[in-house]
Amino acid sequence: MNRVAARDRAFFGFSALLFTASAVVTLVWSASMSAMGAMPMPGGWTMSMAWMRMPGQTWLGAGASFLGMWVVMMAAMMLPSLVPMLGRYRRAVGHAGEPRLGRLTVRVGLGYFAVWTAVGMAAFPLGAALAAITMRYPTLASAAPIAVGVVIVIAGALQFGAWKAHQLAGCRDLAKCDLSLPADAGTAWRHGLRLGLHCSYCCAGLTVTLLVVGVMDLRAMAAVTAAITLERLAPAGERIARAIGAVVVGAGLVLIGRAAGLG
Repeated sequence: MNRVAARDRAFFGFSALLFTASAVVTLVWSASMSAMGAMPMPGGWTMSMAWMRMPGQTWLGAGASFLGMWVVMMAAMMLPSLVPMLGRYRRAVGHAGEPRLGRLTVRVGLGYFAVWTAVGMAAFPLGAALAAITMRYPTLASAAPIAVGVVIVIAGALQFGAWKAHQLAGCRDLAKCDLSLPADAGTAWRHGLRLGLHCSYCCAGLTVTLLVVGVMDLRAMAAVTAAITLERLAPAGERIARAIGAVVVGAGLVLIGRAAGLG
């Protein structure tokens, strides 16, 4: 029993260190992005430098920089809700013993973040293309604040649907139910991918909200992290998800009203 307790303390201690490191790097990265400023756009808004190339930088380099930033940011945002799932997995395959259990846990985490890496790889070219279009066409740039508000309203509305409820139930089941998994590397990798896919589906609306509000906006990151963690781990998660949806829809309507000159 003492060995199991010591093993769990080591796991949670390492998880806390990883979260702290990723949060600190995210803060530093966000500060450096803020120091570079943002590009003023027609319509009274500014475009984040995250979607642009720096002077002398290739698009491949810009994409790699964004992806590195994205993975570190996702680690800081997702670890609070991922760690309990990893803890359940470790209890299910605890007979594997150390250090094999540690390697299996790492493999689950790598599978999970491989999915989020793929999300970032898809987000960057889309965001960069939209940024290029809005910089080229001032009329579209002027309409961007209203478009952002509409996207946020739609993302908030997703929190009320049956699809969201189904995905959230899947995430909560993976976090709480008993698992019966063989303790092998292939199963660990597939389990991590399964966790990542469920999580990315469940977080789709909130992720889109973060991307359109500002991918390196610390307030938006903190709010989305809290929302994801609460709906995933707190009792009555579905009611919390709907309450979050109401807040997001309200924020989108406020943005639309301001962009239309109503507020």
